[in-house]
Amino acid sequence: MRGGAANPVRLRYTKLGKIRWISHRDVARALERAFRIAQLPLAFSEGFSPRPRVSFGLALSTGHESEAEYVDLVLAAPVDVDVLADRLNGGLPDGMRIVGAVALADRAPALQEAVTCVEWRVDVAHGDLTDVDPARLREQVDAALSRPTLEATRRRKGRDVVEDVRPAIRRIIVCDEPSTIPLPLGGLPTVVEMEMSTQPRGAKPGEVLAAIGDFTDVRARRTYQWIERDGARQEPLDADTRPRVPEAYAS
Repeated sequence: MRGGAANPVRLRYTKLGKIRWISHRDVARALERAFRIAQLPLAFSEGFSPRPRVSFGLALSTGHESEAEYVDLVLAAPVDVDVLADRLNGGLPDGMRIVGAVALADRAPALQEAVTCVEWRVDVAHGDLTDVDPARLREQVDAALSRPTLEATRRRKGRDVVEDVRPAIRRIIVCDEPSTIPLPLGGLPTVVEMEMSTQPRGAKPGEVLAAIGDFTDVRARRTYQWIERDGARQEPLDADTRPRVPEAYAS
């Protein structure tokens, strides 16, 4: 559908389990398929090749899980956001679920610009996939965070570059309880919680762990994304929402 009043909506969804191995592009296709099955009245862009007005948030690396992914879409007619998750979930693959929906204010900032901080829960092992001594890892984390710079090797445009990831790190906590997922050679990964800035440039958990020592993330899960303004922190479903008013919803 084209024309008519704009009705922006923000969705929160999960990506858990085996579906973590599909790419960001495949996630987009899965959601667009669910929109078609639910017959959402998507608004389309103008021009020679109109596209659905769908805008994704921060990309999630293939192999990572998430409890807090977001996508904004513009509808050509209003819908009842209270039942939107139920309408969409029947068309999504296992491991992907819509867990929240809100009506968004007009001209709300794009997710990629608005989100300033993300949190991770990461299962950590040595590079040879053996278990890690938590006490030793704490020492290495403390030593790394005490340094003014922390260099990591990143892959950009087909080549390796060395960049300082220290400005992106806000907090790293080594948890006492290990993961419940065993490693290939025995033992259990150590669980680390990370809080990372996304602006002006973010960093991936694996890049940070490799910079700290001989560690790798064997399973990383994004648990929260935050929008921070004027000293306050909001989850994206609570930011830039449109006040709710009684109305007749279209299907």
